[in-house]
Amino acid sequence: MGMFSDYFENKLVDQIFRNQAYTFPATLYVGLLTAAPSDSSGGTEVTGGSYSRVGVACSLANWAGTQAAGSSTASTGTGGTTSNNAAITFTAPTANWGTVTHWAIYDAASGGNLLIYGSLAASKTVNNGDAAPSFAAGSLSLQVDN
Repeated sequence: MGMFSDYFENKLVDQIFRNQAYTFPATLYVGLLTAAPSDSSGGTEVTGGSYSRVGVACSLANWAGTQAAGSSTASTGTGGTTSNNAAITFTAPTANWGTVTHWAIYDAASGGNLLIYGSLAASKTVNNGDAAPSFAAGSLSLQVDN
C-alpha cells in the first residue's frame, strides 16, 4: 500500500481545511526506485537505459473505484483502496537499471513532486535486454484509509 509524501499531505491539508487551492494533476507519473523514499525524501529513481516514468491519466477508466478492483464507476466502497485498471508498462531497458525496490507516483513526467510511494512485494533486478517492467492491472494498489 502507498504512503503519502509530506508534500502531498501538506497540499491536502491546505486544500481541505485551509481553503488554499491545490491543482490536482490531470496525469500521474509512475516511477521505479532503487532506494527507499520517505515522506520527506525521494529515494533514488532509476536513470538512463531508456528509463522514463509512465503517465497514467486520472480517470474512472484508469483507476479503480474503492468498491472493487477493475471498477470504472465512482467510488462507493469503504476500504479507501484503489488500483490501476490496466497494465502500467515501462520501456524495455537498454542498460542495467539495478535492483528496483520501490515505486513512486509523481505529478510530472520528470522532476516534479513525489506524491505517493510504496515498496514492491519483491525486489526485481532489471538488466539491459530484459522485458519491459510492468505492473499488471490491479497490482499497483493504493490505500487512503489505513
